[in-house]
Amino acid sequence: MYRRRFLKRAGGAGVAVGTSLSLAGCLADQYDVGMTATQFRPEEITVEVGDRVVWENTSVRGHTVTAYEDAIPDGAEYFASGGFESEAAAREAWSDFGGRLENGDRFSHTFSVPGRYDYVCIPHETGGMVGAVIVEE
Repeated sequence: MYRRRFLKRAGGAGVAVGTSLSLAGCLADQYDVGMTATQFRPEEITVEVGDRVVWENTSVRGHTVTAYEDAIPDGAEYFASGGFESEAAAREAWSDFGGRLENGDRFSHTFSVPGRYDYVCIPHETGGMVGAVIVEE
């Protein structure tokens, strides 16, 4: 990735004019999970109860973030890009591209119940685009 090279050069120039800290802060990633063409990165993330996870589509392909309804803890709130209340609703809506995140779009969810949350990108599920959020107390 060229980001580090850019930051190094820009940071070096910024030191001379006293702006390196503000420049680096503007360019910092503002998401927890990125979406490449066929993968969530990282595929698994560990957070604490009450933390909000932000996904960003960092590719040119459309993606979804869709929880597997039977693979989230009991009592946990269901989540899916598009705001669907169930996995079935999210899958049905995908026929009209419901829940689709385009390049640069973000989706976030706050996790209030500890446990493992498995999720998928519906259009790339057969290619193995799945991820997990581990929520600890």
